[in-house]
Amino acid sequence: MIKNSILNRLQLPEEVAEILAECKSLSWANSIEDLRTFFDGLGDKPQVVEYDIAGKGAVQEAFVCRVKNGISVNYCESYMRRRDPDSMLIGDDLPTDKVRFHDVYSQDFSSLRKETFLWLKQQDLAAFVFLSGQRDYGIPSIALVPANAWFFVFGLALLQGIVDLSKSEQKFVPRCFLYVAPPFRHLRFEGKQRVVHCRTRNTYEIFSYNLYPGPSAKKGVYGALLHFGEQEGWVTAHAAVVQVVTPYNIKVTIMHEGASGSGKSEMNEHIHREYDGSILFGTNIVTGEKMHFVIPKGCNLRPVTDDMALCHPGIQKNNGKLTVVDAENSWFIRVDHIKGYGTDPDIEARSIHPTEPLLFLNIDAQPNSTALLWDHVLDENAKPCPNPRFILPRRTVPDVMDQPVSIDIRSFGVRTPPCTREKPSYGIIGVFHILPPAVAWLWRLVSPRGYDNPSIIDSEGLCSEGIGSFWPFAAGLQTNFANLLLKQIVNSPKVQYILCPVQHIGSWSVGFVPEWIAREYLARRGGAHFSSDEISESSVPLLGYQLEKLVVEGFSFPKYFLNPALQPQVGREAFDEGARILNDYFARELSPFLSDALDPLGRKIIDCFLAGGRTADFESLIDHESLLTED
Repeated sequence: MIKNSILNRLQLPEEVAEILAECKSLSWANSIEDLRTFFDGLGDKPQVVEYDIAGKGAVQEAFVCRVKNGISVNYCESYMRRRDPDSMLIGDDLPTDKVRFHDVYSQDFSSLRKETFLWLKQQDLAAFVFLSGQRDYGIPSIALVPANAWFFVFGLALLQGIVDLSKSEQKFVPRCFLYVAPPFRHLRFEGKQRVVHCRTRNTYEIFSYNLYPGPSAKKGVYGALLHFGEQEGWVTAHAAVVQVVTPYNIKVTIMHEGASGSGKSEMNEHIHREYDGSILFGTNIVTGEKMHFVIPKGCNLRPVTDDMALCHPGIQKNNGKLTVVDAENSWFIRVDHIKGYGTDPDIEARSIHPTEPLLFLNIDAQPNSTALLWDHVLDENAKPCPNPRFILPRRTVPDVMDQPVSIDIRSFGVRTPPCTREKPSYGIIGVFHILPPAVAWLWRLVSPRGYDNPSIIDSEGLCSEGIGSFWPFAAGLQTNFANLLLKQIVNSPKVQYILCPVQHIGSWSVGFVPEWIAREYLARRGGAHFSSDEISESSVPLLGYQLEKLVVEGFSFPKYFLNPALQPQVGREAFDEGARILNDYFARELSPFLSDALDPLGRKIIDCFLAGGRTADFESLIDHESLLTED
């Protein structure tokens, strides 16, 4: 029997083995091809994924249909189409700064854990094993999912790969366990996305009580990586990484970090062009003026990671730089910016004519049609869903790099609102700024979620995504991660740091163009090194150094894009008010880190900020390769 055959190849805790042995039926996958047998059951009508809920009857969760380029999934509720930032609850008693299950529900999680296991035993299940994090440093993992939610299994398998048990010479010993039980969203959590994380010193359990893969299949696995990294002294950065090769064969590797929506996936995209080949830098929201520029030939891009960069000590090189490798097998790409055919021909072509079936989420597609990235499903308010996604296997990405790479420049993206005289805001960041390492660490501590975030439910005001921008997925202690990030920066003295705005520069709407300009410009220079007349200290120490000039392929950008205070629609007064907003935000977010558990160097850096330190003061706190070249 398949159950006995599978159990003989696994070394499982008794309670997990019982679930697999006693469930109604078990569909085991040893490969992506095995999962495609589920496709055969899809006819010309969407499959309804639903569950019987006591007192509610049959509750529909999602509609799934087969399309020519893969599988399309649409959730019945608009709420389920984006990650709820409060989805995580901690179900154990290990040290944590997160909300515990018993703090909210006044009872220990153990009873619901047993109830979940009992429910799983009564189901037809689909299951497989995989390595969270990939490569030689992956965490052995297993997923148990109700079989009618096979699209969830398909998505997780794309994201993290599958281990073929039939080819394993030794028993597979999972340390990470993912259980999916959707009915409990309604039975116990009032319809909310909730994912309960349970840790021991050697294992990590993820109880996903909803079917949106963002907080569980994607970020739940991320949480496991962060847990084991916290114990062992390393992190998995929330970052996209790309090696940029200029037309002159100069190679620069850039790592772009930040909260969801801050431009990580976009760092791996080619610059979007108008039909005449020019690039729209932005539109002034007050005057309607548009500014275009031309780069005849863009750099070649060699993508490395899209969202999760494994910084394991086993891959670090003694070269003064941080070395990373991808922690994923596929990429969960948001396409809200693709609003029509031709926006990004590269990624559109890969999705329309893929070499293997893809998974589309929140894309309006009918059975046997072609899922198109710009056909975003409408939310209940009749507006396009802001979080359309598809999962792209990295092996299908042209020029993708599989080996570890060393980072030359670490960029941090911030979603900025418009800033005008009439409505000052923190949208005062120029095209990009160069940061001292100590200031770069501060940005990673506070990690602004930023303006109009498309990936999560709540994005109002200037609030923090949390330490490293990976904090929503971590179950441990913030200060531990603060220390790990600081150690990482100190141990990488040859890495340079920049800050990029996303969406707005002062009164200009610019989208993701600033990070593309920074990528093209710094790659052509061979890195972020400048002569003393090319940069100057910003009047806002949090912004480090600002450019005095920016010339790309002969085009000179107006200085008011480098210093938004010079924009007529902004002015010094609004700029200074924006600086005050930023400083107040940093002061509020940094204060909780001041404890005896913080690295003494970290204390010095925060104290320097709170005391009104200047850029030169921050420069003196961490030894690093100079920004300045000889004049």
